Amino acid sequence: MSLTIVSILVGLLVVSQIYTFMSAEKTATQAYKVIRTEKDFEIRFYPVVTMATIISSAKTYKELGSSGFRKLASYIFGGNNSHQKIAMTSPVHMNINDSASSMSFVMPAEYNKDNLPMPTDSGVKIETSTAEYVAAIEFGGFASGERIEKHKLLLEELLKENNLKHYGNFRFLGYNPPYQLLGRRNEIIVTLNWNSK
Repeated sequence: MSLTIVSILVGLLVVSQIYTFMSAEKTATQAYKVIRTEKDFEIRFYPVVTMATIISSAKTYKELGSSGFRKLASYIFGGNNSHQKIAMTSPVHMNINDSASSMSFVMPAEYNKDNLPMPTDSGVKIETSTAEYVAAIEFGGFASGERIEKHKLLLEELLKENNLKHYGNFRFLGYNPPYQLLGRRNEIIVTLNWNSK
């Protein structure tokens, strides 16, 4: 392959990634308020939102990611009783554990349980989240089961060091489409007993 063709292909890749990054920047992101910023993590308040959720027997990031994403994407791309398309938002929520894992898409702010179309797939449930205080730690690059576990353990240790009590499962938040190479954002969050402090 000639140097010219390689240069053109590299140029096209760079342009496509810049376009992908800029498009991702325009995607609506779930609202939260930063309560406190620590050296390696932050404490946030998340208000109530409406989510489309699937429950899965998957026990790994890879298993849940492939099966769950298809079902939820089908719902927002018209797999509902109104054949209505719903805008994608970020992040995608994943609660991965050994009993029952789940994946959720946050619905755009103008929707709630009353005005969302019903999914045609009975495995997709429309739910309202609970307002919560969480601790969040961020990492870049591509997520994997190993990287998620590493940052979960790191956040757990940081919470112990700061005498912060938490409960429930550690959850993964993914902000980018799989084909985005630049500027990737991933987070691990866990609910805090913040009001008891």
